[in-house]
Amino acid sequence: MSASAPNTVLTGCLAPEAATGCLAPINKDGLDKLIEVGKANPNVIKTLKCKTVAEGRFRHANYIRSLPPYIVDEPPGLLGDDTAPNPSEASLAALGSCIAVGLHANAIHRGWTVRKLELHLEGDLNITAVWGTGDVSEKPVGFTDVRIKVEMECDGVSKDEIDALIAHVKKWSPVANTFTRPVNLEVGLG
Repeated sequence: MSASAPNTVLTGCLAPEAATGCLAPINKDGLDKLIEVGKANPNVIKTLKCKTVAEGRFRHANYIRSLPPYIVDEPPGLLGDDTAPNPSEASLAALGSCIAVGLHANAIHRGWTVRKLELHLEGDLNITAVWGTGDVSEKPVGFTDVRIKVEMECDGVSKDEIDALIAHVKKWSPVANTFTRPVNLEVGLG
């Protein structure tokens, strides 16, 4: 631990301003407190909110908490302006980020030093239905296959241990579970 930040576990860098490629530190005491709160209240449900506003063509601004709008667009091949990820790409980004958060937090919880963490995601989907305006014959809509390749380097941690961590995180990732199990979805006029 750093003498200047006793509540912070460094994950590979000697200091936050160290060479690029190092992961920024995670507050271990904060992580431990989150774990304690979760174990004390295992049935708590939090409702997340997003307001999506069409800006024209296929560009949309998504308002989440008090953050600047998160923009979603389509590429030129789908008649968009190519100013941001499309909705399917954004869902891959959410999945990758959720898995990465889980890997990093669980590594810190285990006392591992993480030198590198990168995820490469690919998803296959048939887009011929064109949002329900094109070929609407019977076929899967949405991703049929998603592949994630994890590049993770931890000091003194074997490949088998990292593989076990990846399996654990996949099981407990909220976004991975959203991809892999049915979710109740209601869509209607507000």
